[in-house]
Order: sequence, then structure tokens, then C-alpha cells
Amino acid sequence: FLISAREFGGSDTWATAAIIAAGLNKIGYDLVITGRQAIDGDTAQVGPQIAENLGVPQISYAEEINVEGDNIIVKRQFEDRYHIIEVKTPCLLTALQELAAPRHMHARGVVEAYEKEIKVFGFDDLKDSLNPDTIGLKGSPTNVFKSFTKQAKGQGTVHADLSVDEAVKVIIDKMEERHII
Repeated sequence: FLISAREFGGSDTWATAAIIAAGLNKIGYDLVITGRQAIDGDTAQVGPQIAENLGVPQISYAEEINVEGDNIIVKRQFEDRYHIIEVKTPCLLTALQELAAPRHMHARGVVEAYEKEIKVFGFDDLKDSLNPDTIGLKGSPTNVFKSFTKQAKGQGTVHADLSVDEAVKVIIDKMEERHII
């Protein structure tokens, strides 16, 4: 399925999630798996916002999944450990790259892809589930005033020949200088 229409252009994460949720409601679902985040906005908001629009539970940072009947058991990556979470379907997961190995396309697969029929949902297909005032550029509450690339950090200072006590004093002094402590 492809969701595409002029009316959807300029949508921020909030509007995009509403549009995708409308498409999912049209086709039906048990399990929705999204990426963790996109490389353009890098906000990691669309997946959880889709789940909110659908009114289904969500688990983020899924690294492994197992299906047992109507239950999904997820190994969820956390900062310093893993969580094992069980959830009933329907639900939504945001996946880490460890969840699946990428499939690389070969020439034959490209040719076969051209022979497939892709169902396209436009605005008219989803309009009964959407409010035109909340999609596209005019329906997006996010306004980007400035965009810039991430700046490289300075090299820093290396203090190689300090004792432990001297190193602690240097760190404390720097933190006080920057009003961190």
C-alpha cells in the first residue's frame, strides 16, 4: 500500500501519524511495526503518534519479537538493560535495526517489483477518517524556523599526567565554571 496525495504534502509528524492511522484503519491490522525514527527529522515521534491515533498499546525500541497466539513478546532495548514485555494484539512496535537483517535487492527482484500492483490510497480514499484542517502543511502545528547541520564538537583537552586527585579537581573546576554544579 502507498499513501500519497497532494493534500498530505507538508505534513509534520502529528499530521503524518493521523494520515497513516487512517490508512491502517482502512486495511485492518493486528501488528504494526514502524522504524524507530526517520533520518530527516530524527524525532522518533511518528510511530508512537500512530499508536495514539489508533488507540493501541505501543512498545518502542523492539530488538526481538516472538508471536504466541494473540500475544507479542518483545525484547526491548533500554539504556543499560533489556525489558521483556508481553502485549496483546492489536499493537504497534517501533523497531531497532537489530530486529531484522536488511534484504538486499537483486536485479531479478527489481524486475519482479515492476510487475506488482501497488494499491494507492489518496485523500479521497481516506477523507472519511481525516479532518482536512489537521493534515498537510496548514494542519501541521510544527513550524521550522531554522534548520542546520550538527556542528562538530571541539577536540577537548587531554590531561594525561594528572593524579586522580588532580584530575577530579580539574573536572570539578570545569563543571563549576560552566555552572553545572
